[in-house]
Order: sequence, then C-alpha cells, then structure tokens
Amino acid sequence: MTVHRSKSSQRASPEAERLVADAISLAASGSQIEDRFWEGRLSARLLKLMTSQNQNVIDAALDQTFRINTVAFEVLADCAETLAESQTMTVDKESWDVLLLALPIVAHTRYQIQSGPLPVKVIESVAMAMHASIAASDTRLAIVPWLYSIDQMPHSHCQTRILTEALGTAAITASEMKLELRNMSETIAVLADPRFIIAAIAAPSGSPLFRWQAEPPVRQERGVSLIEWQTAMREPISSLLPGCEFELLLPEAYFTNCRLADKQVRPLSIRAAVNFLETAVGAQPNGLSCVVGAFGEEQADEYRIAFSLKGSPDVMYGVIWPMYDRETVSNDALNDINDDESPIKKICDALKEAGVEDVFRHAVLFSPELCDDCGAPLFPDRHGEVVHAEMPEDTPTQQPLFH
Repeated sequence: MTVHRSKSSQRASPEAERLVADAISLAASGSQIEDRFWEGRLSARLLKLMTSQNQNVIDAALDQTFRINTVAFEVLADCAETLAESQTMTVDKESWDVLLLALPIVAHTRYQIQSGPLPVKVIESVAMAMHASIAASDTRLAIVPWLYSIDQMPHSHCQTRILTEALGTAAITASEMKLELRNMSETIAVLADPRFIIAAIAAPSGSPLFRWQAEPPVRQERGVSLIEWQTAMREPISSLLPGCEFELLLPEAYFTNCRLADKQVRPLSIRAAVNFLETAVGAQPNGLSCVVGAFGEEQADEYRIAFSLKGSPDVMYGVIWPMYDRETVSNDALNDINDDESPIKKICDALKEAGVEDVFRHAVLFSPELCDDCGAPLFPDRHGEVVHAEMPEDTPTQQPLFH
C-alpha cells in the first residue's frame, strides 16, 4: 500500500501535470455531469499509466496535489485506489464486477506474530465464513493461500491492479491463480502488527457484492456481518496465531482496510511495549515515563514515543506512531491534546489506558533522524535531544520491535 508524504518540490513530468490538472478540475466541479466528465478523463489517464506500470508518474502527481490542494489529492488518491482494487472483467461474454479485499487481523503478542502459507483448513474456514456472513448470493471468491505481513503486501497501485486482475480471473473461472509466493520478503519481528488475508470477490455486473447491499429479506447490516465473521473465524485464527491477542476487522475493500488496520494497530503497539517492558525489566506501567515528539521534514509524518524508567533520563525503548495520507496536524498544534482527533491526544489516551501516567510532550517538530551505525530511529528525551534507545545491560539481548 502507498503512503504519500511529499518530500520533493522538483517539477513534475507532463503526464503528472495532466493528472494534477484533471484532479483539481474534478475537485472544483459543481455538478454530477461535470464530475463524470473529469472522472472519465482522469480514470483513462491513470489506467494507461497502470497498464504500462508507470507508478512514478502517479506518485509524482499525488505528491504535487498533496502540496497544493488537499481536496484534489483526495480525489486523485481515491480514483487511483479504485482503479487498482476494482475492475470490470468480461469472461465468456458475461460481465463481472471484481473487488480486491483485505481481511485484516490486528494482533499483538509477547512472542511472535506468524505469517506465511495458510493451511487448507483455514482457507476453507475463510471461504465458508465469507459466503455465510459477508458475500452476497451469486458471488465468487478467490483467496490467496498466504497470511501477509505489511512488508509483503503490494506496494503500489500498479502492483495492486495486477493482483486484482489475477485473483478476479481465478474467482470468475474457478481456475488456479497465477501468483509467485515463494520469494516473499522476510517479515520483521514486530509484537504489534496487522496480518492480512487477501481475496477477490466477483459478482455479475450490477449485482451486489456484499450482504449489506442486498434487498430484504436477504439484506444484513454490516454490524451483524461483522459479529458473525468474528465468531466464525475466532477459532481458526487462534490456531493460526498462537500466543496472540487479536481483533478481526470486517472484510472490505483493499486500501480502506489496509489504512484502517494500520491505524488500529497503533494503540496496540503501545500496549505491547508496556507489556514487554514489564516482563523484560520488571517495570510496572506506573513506574514508566514517556516523552512524545513529532518527527518530519516539513510537517509531522510520525510521532516517536520514548520509554524510560520513572526518574531516569535514559531512554530504554521507543515506539513509532505513523501518520497516513489523510492525517495531518499543523506545526503549531503538535502537542495540542484539546482536539479528540489529534494524534497526540490519541497517543496520550493510549498511554493512559496502558497505565502510563507520566507523559511529557514536546511542541517542536524534530528531524526524523536515524542512527548512523544501525539505522534505528532515534527518540526524544525530556531535554529535546534525540537519542538511541538502549535497554539496561542485564535485559535479554534479543529485543523485539514495535510498529
């Protein structure tokens, strides 16, 4: 999945400029008929770029709109995501609507979160639960036999569209999907992280994909579908992720659910850090203190949370709270906890819920520095210095990471 945080002010290519112009025009449109005109033109340009695997032009256009027009950025991002995760396919003269789905599992543990091949029994459980609780009648499914970590997911719109097409074809024709799963990147050992099952759902064009789209009496509300999904999948996922606590999110469109899972895991990463420090150094939550600072080049891209023993100036551990495309905070409100939707308020609430009472907030934007030797992120101390997090000497040498 893509996260667009503009870093460069270099002039974009003519192709990117045309995308930007169309996105701005669509954002300024005042009628549905004009919307359709600009949507058609923008979609045609994007589809041509995705077909030729020209992701750099799409990224450049997203970066430029992010800098100059946030509404146009939303328009362009939505259009690119839609083309990447959905298609209309024709097979044997019949038209099908295809949507790529992410089935998120937001997990945390004191041990290890598994990823890799999915057992046949779990795949069968997913298919049964999808047809029983999520998918509308007359739909077809294709499920990738792999439990993905975030590092293994498609990282661009172009790659996502290729996956959508492969899974859509497999779902419609009930054929074997043509995917290379042997050379997946290694998963970083993280104690709070989402895992994903990826699937495609296909329905005859114009008919419902999901139960909540159907007409009564077949129609079922999303909340009911979620409860049934969680109930049906609790045991299969427990066997797949031993020693983990987890939450199952509603199967939904790929990009929406990737963002939602990333956001859901952030408070869990704080809880996992507190649990780990209690085990590793014997520190109770109320015996910890935290320093929180915003990091970024020109705007906040993430917050870094430094953990210390109460009364000690030494940073022994750190957690990163990333921000995503559609999250922003002005540089004069980096430590403002009056807004319930602000990142710093959510961080402080998560620390409080984890039992950490001593929290110091910096009001300045730090440069996102990394250690020159090992590449690890540096974390803020109370004096405003960014330092390497170092566990006490008598703690285990194998240290897990957090989101």
